[in-house]
Amino acid sequence: MLPRVADSLSFLYLDVVRIHQDDTGVCAEVTSDRRGTETVYLPTAALSCVLLGPGTSITARALATFARHGTTVVVTGSGGVRTYAAALPDSLTTTWLDHQARAWADDNRRLTVATAMYEKRFGAGSVEPGTSLAQLRGFEGQRVKAHYRILAKQYRIGRFRRTYDPASWDTQDPVNLALSSANTCLYGIVHAAILALGCSPALGFVHNGNQQAFVYDIADLYKADLTIPLAFSLHNSTNPEAEARRSFRDGLRLFKLLPRIITDIQDLLAPGTSRESPDPEEQLVDLWDPVTGPIPGGNNHAANA
Repeated sequence: MLPRVADSLSFLYLDVVRIHQDDTGVCAEVTSDRRGTETVYLPTAALSCVLLGPGTSITARALATFARHGTTVVVTGSGGVRTYAAALPDSLTTTWLDHQARAWADDNRRLTVATAMYEKRFGAGSVEPGTSLAQLRGFEGQRVKAHYRILAKQYRIGRFRRTYDPASWDTQDPVNLALSSANTCLYGIVHAAILALGCSPALGFVHNGNQQAFVYDIADLYKADLTIPLAFSLHNSTNPEAEARRSFRDGLRLFKLLPRIITDIQDLLAPGTSRESPDPEEQLVDLWDPVTGPIPGGNNHAANA
């Protein structure tokens, strides 16, 4: 059986390497002035997601091998932050995409997932039964403003107001610039995790109308712990954007955050559901039936006509 996506060892980040296929397997060639060219073979069957950073080249044969082994290949920025493109294998299960689409299409279940997201951020039982989404947004706004006030007082920067204005980017204060930069890094990591799981970044539960709506939903779970405190710590920085990216990348335990994101998504979409992934070599495409649910494919159903 292939390892589950939530296994932290199933993620690999590479940069400044050449990846190709030889007679033995897929390997990465690493070149340095001190040690010359070294070849490292990659355990393709044990990888659920490969993140390709800057300076990486990969051959078509190597990509085909990753696809046969069910490995998602994601093109990212330095350190795994920002996601630019992804190659998803045909064998990637749609189990979690099915859970996401069903919950998203049902208004009641969509509200349930949105409520669970807020409770993950603010604590279990923090949302009373029957609370509407509009009320949830109001509660979130109050809590986030309170968090800003606490950090502003801690760093003695006076009143802080969150602004995001691309048209007047250079006129913003260092905290806002650092926060926007760090959030972009976080979005990249979340995007990579969503793709590796086979979900759609576009089907959000709180956010809507954007190809990254679900990315924004999940990223909001971690901002209070990761990006907001970092941004306030850079309030005196002369180059807050660059420092935020470097500090976020250097301080983040990437291969611990990714499994956490996967687990949170699974808990939100289908709490209590088994997380075992089917073997793509054995799995056949099922047929949909509105009465009985999925039925086995690969069979002749003429007798049922």
